[in-house]
Amino acid sequence: MRIATLLNQVHPLKGFVYGEVDFDSSGEGKKPEVIRVRLREDRRMRGRCGKCGKPGPCHDHLPERAFRFVPLWGIPVLLYYAARRIRCPACGVKAERLEWVRGKSPVTLALSCFLGRWAEEMSWDRVARMFAVSWHIVSDSVGYVVSWGMAHRDVSGVTAMGVDELSYGRGQKYLTLVYQLDPGKRRLLWIGLDRTKETLGRFFIRFGKEFSTGLRFVCSDMWRPYLDVIAERSPKALNILDRFHVMKHLGEAIDETRREEFRRLKAEKREDCLVHSRWCFLKRPENLTDKQGLRLRELLAMNLRSVKAYLMKEEFQQFWEYTYAASAGKFLSSWCRMVMRSRLEPMKKKARMLRSHHDLLLNWFKAGKEYNNGITEGLNNKGRTRIKLAYGYRTTKTLMLALFHQLGNLPRPELCHRFV
Repeated sequence: MRIATLLNQVHPLKGFVYGEVDFDSSGEGKKPEVIRVRLREDRRMRGRCGKCGKPGPCHDHLPERAFRFVPLWGIPVLLYYAARRIRCPACGVKAERLEWVRGKSPVTLALSCFLGRWAEEMSWDRVARMFAVSWHIVSDSVGYVVSWGMAHRDVSGVTAMGVDELSYGRGQKYLTLVYQLDPGKRRLLWIGLDRTKETLGRFFIRFGKEFSTGLRFVCSDMWRPYLDVIAERSPKALNILDRFHVMKHLGEAIDETRREEFRRLKAEKREDCLVHSRWCFLKRPENLTDKQGLRLRELLAMNLRSVKAYLMKEEFQQFWEYTYAASAGKFLSSWCRMVMRSRLEPMKKKARMLRSHHDLLLNWFKAGKEYNNGITEGLNNKGRTRIKLAYGYRTTKTLMLALFHQLGNLPRPELCHRFV
């Protein structure tokens, strides 16, 4: 089968014909370094004005240009074409519109989609090296795929969403990420700079009132600006606090108690009591190694403040096992009273925080335990992995582009080339 015939089968171009093919090789009998394919217009069809898109007669031809196409068998392919200038009654003489490239780009849409698909699996730099293109061509290809997907995605029918922040770069830099959490369709919906009240407010303004009123569940952590905006913009939705962050707060209280006690024991020359104890207290019992489990049993036999804090946290795990919100509420109130009678200030501080979010914590049971921010955390981890894979991104715009490409579950342009 001739290469021109193969191209006509896998990537037909309406109004254009694949012509002669030649090879550029460094020597006789050696593997071709470049495959050149001449493209010409189909004389049965008129060209279209590059400005208004209306068909018109050919005025003349521009100099021949090369356009990069999907490589065949690892060999770069170049399409050579001399574009027509169209005599348009409305716009005058204009260069013809080429549906298979973007504007004046030397890269075909087929190659852009090809590179964009590979960029989901590997770092952009590795894709560039593998297919012998520049990093900027890969970046532009991802930008095209993402912009096309954003323009064609459907955001109607979203009933559950999650809000979280993602730190990036040096210093206190954050992005606010909003995800759709509906079963079977979990994806990134929106990214905003910083994690302020105004940032999340821009999301609700961008998606409109109809979107806000259609929400039934919103998962978030206990960051006050998020809670205020959600209550104001979507008052009918159940705001479900994240189990992951609640237990993280209790873990922080245990760690603070342990550090304070370690300093006290060190002054008394008894610091060996808490050596190698941090992860014994912070890990779930089923996740401990054999060595850590043995160490935890030793610690539990001691009368330490850190052990008391650890037992309080483990007792709180029962809260998530309840079925009904009323029963869970009684347990929460009882647990907070018990903690407030202790002399562990870090734990008392967290108990006061949980008391202030009593009703929001019970929303998890009212939603049937179906939604939580653990889903959001999992998606965030994928985003962090993408950032780590690229060793960071220089600009925030590029970072946002990579996150939408990886987590947006966006529709792709339909081309003949498909990935298995």
